Amino acid sequence: MERSGSAPVVESNDIRRQGCYISHDLRPHYLGLGKESLEMSRIVSSLGLLAVLALPVAAAAQTPTFTKDIAPIFQNKCEACHRPDSIAPMSLVTFEESRPWARSIKSRVATRQMPPWHIDKTIGIQEFENDRSLTDKEIDTIVKWVDAGAPKGDPKDMPPAKQWPNEQGWNYAKQFGQTEPDLVIKSLPWTQKAGANDAWWKPVVETGLTEPRWVRAIEIRPGSVKGRKITHHAIARLQQVETDDLASNPLDANGNPLPGTFMEWAVGKQGEMMRPNSGKLMLPGSKIVWDVHYSNGGEDITDHVELGIYFYPKGQEPKFRQVLHLMGGTNGSGSGGNALGSAVDIPPNTVKATVGYFLLKENGRVESYQPHMHLRGKAMAMEAILPNGQIQVLSHVSDFNFNWHNTYVYKETAAPLLPKGTLIKVTAWHDNTAANKANPDPNVWVGYGDRTVDEMAHAWVNVTYMNDADYRAAVEERRKALNLTTNNASQQQ
Repeated sequence: MERSGSAPVVESNDIRRQGCYISHDLRPHYLGLGKESLEMSRIVSSLGLLAVLALPVAAAAQTPTFTKDIAPIFQNKCEACHRPDSIAPMSLVTFEESRPWARSIKSRVATRQMPPWHIDKTIGIQEFENDRSLTDKEIDTIVKWVDAGAPKGDPKDMPPAKQWPNEQGWNYAKQFGQTEPDLVIKSLPWTQKAGANDAWWKPVVETGLTEPRWVRAIEIRPGSVKGRKITHHAIARLQQVETDDLASNPLDANGNPLPGTFMEWAVGKQGEMMRPNSGKLMLPGSKIVWDVHYSNGGEDITDHVELGIYFYPKGQEPKFRQVLHLMGGTNGSGSGGNALGSAVDIPPNTVKATVGYFLLKENGRVESYQPHMHLRGKAMAMEAILPNGQIQVLSHVSDFNFNWHNTYVYKETAAPLLPKGTLIKVTAWHDNTAANKANPDPNVWVGYGDRTVDEMAHAWVNVTYMNDADYRAAVEERRKALNLTTNNASQQQ
């Protein structure tokens, strides 16, 4: 296992061929897969095989139709983007809208380019709350539909239209019985001129809070539909005087606390919903430090970004505090292993790996994982090195795509429960060769920077912290939920 020092030159993005291979002995405590679950999976697979063998030939050869077979798939996995007035270039809501794109759909789906979901399905946790990837069966159905001429089918088979919020509506408001968030904080306006270079807008805005408030959900959105054409991503950082060491940040040159990440938004990301009895804490006198990346939209556009915050009712305080950490994927030193840029130094025509570490100072549940790199980003893995020396692969994004900044939210029974003293290891691979089709120039050295042609290497990781007693209780609850043996659970403590 490589731990530190100069980053090696590698020839492949396969984690198992780069000296970074980790045993697949992923404990069921983390993955939510006990022996009983694995046995049940085998039984289900066997029954499924028998059922297939028993199918009449006519039924097995039945041609999929749009109304009966394809529309339900598109509604569940595609319409979030592919609907009128949304971010996708075409709508897939109706047959008439979808049929002209049939061959392109087949090509993108068969190669798993769409829907965008870049987690390696052969290693690490595979249970996510927001998994929008297609199953093998769904892919097969779409391919068969296109190969059969993409027939429409009986209009009576068409499922009811799915109701989506207005493009400038709030995603979570209805869930809380509201029409809008409890607090909306807007960045200052920015005008992005047609043809202008990328810009990074970093205004500071007061939250206006006069008392502590616990947050149960967060959303960020551009201020207008046109603003979505120029807003590449937006980071809202929370600056406040912390009393909790787990959420504290270093001081700047003037003795003020550096802001901590509150939420990051990019294309394809709706927001963050805290698990029950957990939340983020905002303090009186806090400020939002914006970091908004604007790009060329082909016309002059003036816009702002809006941060929507949903609070727990006053007097209702969640038991657990959640913190969004930036976990660096470089060998640099710094607070919490989060140093940026010190090892992002990529020679021309090279695939290079870098590694960073983040120490968990308290027991925690890892809620989500979002890799962040730029055009030369190739892959990123997150592993846990436990205090007993055991190493677990948590997640591996093997086909990073800068156009899609996916956040992978673990299901509650799969979210890793990690003891304090665990090291989170983040390994990043950059491809600065001509084989990388997104690479603007493989013949230049590349270093750290905000510009798209520069590079970064870090992961956004949400962690919910808990004390020893609560951690043991969480382990026991997980054990019961997954029907694991006491021995299996005790191995994780």
